[in-house]
This record gives sequence, C-alpha cells and structure tokens, in this order.
Amino acid sequence: MSPTVTTAAEFFLTPTSRTSFTINAIFIDRKNNMIKYTEDHEWLNIEGDIATVGITVHAQDALGDVVFVDLPEVGASLAQKVTAGVVESVKAAADVYMPVTGEVVEVNEALRDDPSLANSDPLGAGWFFKVKLADATQLDALMDETSYTAFSAS
Repeated sequence: MSPTVTTAAEFFLTPTSRTSFTINAIFIDRKNNMIKYTEDHEWLNIEGDIATVGITVHAQDALGDVVFVDLPEVGASLAQKVTAGVVESVKAAADVYMPVTGEVVEVNEALRDDPSLANSDPLGAGWFFKVKLADATQLDALMDETSYTAFSAS
C-alpha cells in the first residue's frame, strides 16, 4: 500500500537578473483544500465556501510582465463568467472572469500595489480576489489539475 500524498509542489522560475533565476515552489495542501481551474486560465483554491482566485502560471507566461491589475470591488455580487477584473502586461490586456457566481469578499491590495506579484508568485501572493460561493455545484464543471494540465498543453 502506497502512502497518501496530501501536498503537491508546483515549481516555476523567476528571473532575478539577465542570467540567473530563482526557483519558486508553491506547496498546496490537497487534504483540506480543493483546487480547480477554468478554461480562461484562472485557478480557484476552495476552502469551505470561500474561493481564492488568481491566474495560472500558463496565463502569466502568455501575458509576460504584468504592469497593472484592475480588481473587483469588495461586496460586488457577480455572476459566473462575467468580467471581474483586468490584467495588463507589456504584451497585452486580458479580462479576468468570475469563475463562479458569488460575492467578492476580499481583494489583494498588495497585488494592486505590485502587479508583478502575478508573475513572481501567481499561485500564492499573486492571488486576485476571494469570493463567497453562491452555488458550489458550479465547481463540478471546472477542471482538476490533471484536466487543466492536459487542456493547457493543447
């Protein structure tokens, strides 16, 4: 019988100069949290009825250096798939969509002050907002990590 793995690590590189990189690791506790992904390259870390939302490593790689984020207002009730915010980079601007219906309960002010967190730590300190789920059954239609990895590779 093999041991149960309750954590996983995702590694990504952060440039620290023209010739060196820092290896970053994000450890996700899969025992207590559920991680889901959207086709629009947002991730959700669900803890109870609150989901923390951000953009994936794939999304930030495609965007390049993020220079501005527009976050939703706390207290806003938004329907699934409506625009919740905007992320702008040196290459392009992209909408951040509401992955589930709910009320925005917190935004990441540190990200507003330092948008580069979306690049340097997209799965951690670079989160965008937290939403109180209105309909948890919407999570069933989102992808798990295996499905998202296959989707983003295609």
